[in-house]
Amino acid sequence: MEFVKMHGIGNDYVYVDCFKNPAPIDPVSLSIEISKPHTGVGSDGLILILPEEGADARMRIFNKDGSEGKMCGNGIRCVGKYLYDSGICKKEKMRVMTGGGLRELEMVIEGGVATGAKVEMGVPVIAPEKKTLVFPDGKSADFTYLTLGNPHAVTLNRPQESDSQFFADGPFAETNPAFVTSVNASFCRVIDSTHLKTRIWERGSGPTMACGSGACATLVAAAYAGACARYATVSLPGGDLFIEWTDSGSVYMTGPAEISFTGVWTNRI
Repeated sequence: MEFVKMHGIGNDYVYVDCFKNPAPIDPVSLSIEISKPHTGVGSDGLILILPEEGADARMRIFNKDGSEGKMCGNGIRCVGKYLYDSGICKKEKMRVMTGGGLRELEMVIEGGVATGAKVEMGVPVIAPEKKTLVFPDGKSADFTYLTLGNPHAVTLNRPQESDSQFFADGPFAETNPAFVTSVNASFCRVIDSTHLKTRIWERGSGPTMACGSGACATLVAAAYAGACARYATVSLPGGDLFIEWTDSGSVYMTGPAEISFTGVWTNRI
């Protein structure tokens, strides 16, 4: 099976072109095996690029634990890059179907190659009441719960002081019964009105260099709380994304997409 390893500011997936290759029979097992760092390719998961009637393509996202995600902001930029660079969809504006609905991309083209994209991420649905979590260290933090393709929980008052704290707080928040489902947990620090810094524990994948939909949710939660403007640079461990929450309600994300390498997976799954 031919594959392409791509990443958006460090959020890396293995991509399979199902326009020219048959879709894997068992993508759940494949994602688990191919994501392993020593015996597999090593990634945050698997993304299938498939034909879709009424859109330019469809993406299916499988996290490294095999669970299927609905939307991945960094991943969809890479899908757009692959579609453009491979010639499958040589359009600067394209539409990709996801588990969270149809998404529109405006590709950034430099020298005939797609280097990134501006993505319409949808309209967030924000729970009116905050959830307060009491962490094992006895300290509490308020979280804003919202959905934006995926479920997210964002706190502005528990900045992560160390890796050890993040590796404890992340899974505690991800599966906390205070939320109706497992969440992408974002721990945000407000730098100023147009600059946020966050670390995101991604459900099904754990610590990642970046989470696109999580960065969008972070901006929305911070702006909703009056802590920043409705547009900001969101800094993650892998790099920066520019997020806009427009007056119409839609959220837009702009960021890069890069190819790491190509290869052939010979294990049968």
